[in-house]
Amino acid sequence: MTVRRVLQLVALAIVFAAVTLWFVTGANRGWTKTSEPKKTLDEVTGIEGITYEKRFLPGLDFLGGALLGAGILAGASLLFRKSPNPNRPA
Repeated sequence: MTVRRVLQLVALAIVFAAVTLWFVTGANRGWTKTSEPKKTLDEVTGIEGITYEKRFLPGLDFLGGALLGAGILAGASLLFRKSPNPNRPA
């Protein structure tokens, strides 16, 4: 397997992993968040409040960064020559 093919496969794996992670975690169409607001109700007073739950929610910036990195790898693969075919007549 050539370096060119390896870089292309790694780029494809990054795209697949990033899109899958982004979609599975809720397809957040905003910025990446590390905590999520959650409404809570105080049992004694009945007052509603907001607490923050630690949670990673990748946003479009995460998705864009991963796609950019994969694009750079795919572009770098074009810098390598295709290996010559030993079965091809001269």
